[in-house]
This record gives sequence, structure tokens and C-alpha cells, in this order.
Amino acid sequence: MNILVVYGTTEGQTRKIARFMEDVLTNAGNKVTIADASDEPPAPKDYNAVLIGASIHAHNYQTSVKHYINRHIAELNKMPGAFFSVCLAVASDLQEEHREAQKITNDFLEHTGWKPLLTTQIAGALKYTQYDFFKRLIMKMISKKEGRTTDTSQDYEYTDWDAVKKFVNEFADKIAVT
Repeated sequence: MNILVVYGTTEGQTRKIARFMEDVLTNAGNKVTIADASDEPPAPKDYNAVLIGASIHAHNYQTSVKHYINRHIAELNKMPGAFFSVCLAVASDLQEEHREAQKITNDFLEHTGWKPLLTTQIAGALKYTQYDFFKRLIMKMISKKEGRTTDTSQDYEYTDWDAVKKFVNEFADKIAVT
């Protein structure tokens, strides 16, 4: 299969996840092209399937991902696709946080009109060392409220790589029979 992976990222965790997905798919014998949505990603028409991912920041995804989907919506809805949403709230123990992340994803997909075969929520990372003073302070307050670490001298990754691999393999299995 010839698969396109397009992603949007702010601090780099979604890029890291997309690269991991690329490795899983390539190791399974697929040809994979990966592209940042803020660059000039290729159109999906030359591929058998597409994975698109973005991260949630302030209840929104990267506008470059939204623009990519809007530009190619007709093609995307004619082919097997999957959407992966990256959000720190997925690492929360609070079900309310999970529901809110899922609602943001559902609203985004409804607004764009894209109907991917699969979607998933993936826990992101707390990138204290990359935040400006204000964002670091806000993230520290959120972490404290959740009972998580508030040591801002380092970053913390919450991505469940086994779950990501399971999702990618599930998608690969579905497109193999499509």
C-alpha cells in the first residue's frame, strides 16, 4: 500500500507520533510519505490511504490541518483514512477531560465534513522546556490540579506507544481488506 501521513504539530509530539506511525507502516511493507501540513503536503489522490493527525491546543487543532482537509475533502472521503488527535488531556484520570477531547475531535470532523474510517485519541507530552513563561505557568497549574508533576526543568511524555502501534496496525488491517 502507498500511504500518506499528514500531521500538524506545535511542540513536536505529533510529529514524533507521525514518524512512529511511519516506521510501523514501513516495517509492515507499506510505502509511506510523511508531510507536515504547514509545508506543502502532497494531495491524497496518489495514495491508497491517508492518516492525518493534529494536536489540540486551546480547544483547536492546527489551522494547516484544517486547511489541508478542506482543500482535499472530496478525495479524502473517497479513500480509507484515519484521524489521530494528540492531546495532553488524554493522559488525565478525569473522564470529563477525555469526553472534552473527543468532543473537540467530533466537532472538528463534523465541521470539515471528513468521515475517516477510524479515529483515536493519543496522549501527548508536557513540554515545559519549550513553553514561554505564561504557558509554562498555566500548564504547571493544570498539572498541579491533576496531581501530576510540576517540575518545569524537564519535559514529560505521556504517549502510550503500544496503543499507537495497535491503532496503526488496526488501520493497516482495515485498509488491506478495503
